[in-house]
Amino acid sequence: MNMDADVAIIGLGPAGLQAAIHAARKKVKVVALGKSASSALNKAEVENYFGITSAKGEDLLRIGREQAQRFGASIVEEDVIKLVKDGDAFRIVTETDLEVQARAVVLAMGIRRVKLNVPGEKEFLGRGVSYCASCDGGFFRGRAVAVIGEESEAAESAILLSEYASHVYWIHRGLKVSPQMLERAASTKIEMVPGDPAKILGEASVTALDLKDGRRLDVQGVFIALGAKGSMELALELGILPDPSGKISVDEDCRTEMEMVYACGDVTGMPWQLARAVGQGAVAGDNAAKAVRQGKS
Repeated sequence: MNMDADVAIIGLGPAGLQAAIHAARKKVKVVALGKSASSALNKAEVENYFGITSAKGEDLLRIGREQAQRFGASIVEEDVIKLVKDGDAFRIVTETDLEVQARAVVLAMGIRRVKLNVPGEKEFLGRGVSYCASCDGGFFRGRAVAVIGEESEAAESAILLSEYASHVYWIHRGLKVSPQMLERAASTKIEMVPGDPAKILGEASVTALDLKDGRRLDVQGVFIALGAKGSMELALELGILPDPSGKISVDEDCRTEMEMVYACGDVTGMPWQLARAVGQGAVAGDNAAKAVRQGKS
């Protein structure tokens, strides 16, 4: 299935939804993609936002989605697994193989590295432990690796690593990925391992991963991928270079270094606050829509 958009927004948190509202109000075709449940706001209690004494984050996100749709934006509750420049446009692919062609893109994915919180994770970070397969996969050519996670990032990471590693174990505690992604994984040399990680072991670098049921996997790399593809991975696919924390630089109009690509919210740096995310979302969505209407950035 294919969709066309003037502005595609990646991220359904407060920044992405506000960008969708402002872009749609400019009467351009807007498609916003992601999962609001993955937003840091989803489980938060909001007390410090102007005009609101107390509110549940999930309620604000629901209302935001409804507002965006009311102004004409299409909401696609799917993770984005690929984002590439395609001539003068951008091609976005989701976990169900939906393709969206867009003239402008707003990056609003938030910034997060969900930690596994097991012994050895912190100690071997950069020495076999990684949170970014697209960044570090090439260092594990011909080695055995484990990918840990249940969602689209884990699936995409395992599939990518199967092109480099001698063996890929995909450790999961109950899969939450689309049938399309599972089918792609099944066509590779990935070994699916239901289980719960307990400890990452090594000396100078990673040598093994222990599971809670007592099994030990001999691996030289452990890739922790507990959510959807993050800001760093998607930006790198476009050719935008974030800083080591995943922060994407923007100007006062929320433009990135790439023409027709904007960014807003936590991906652009601290403070990670609702008020800043909403404000930047308004700026990014407004300017992306103006750029499309004017035929320039």
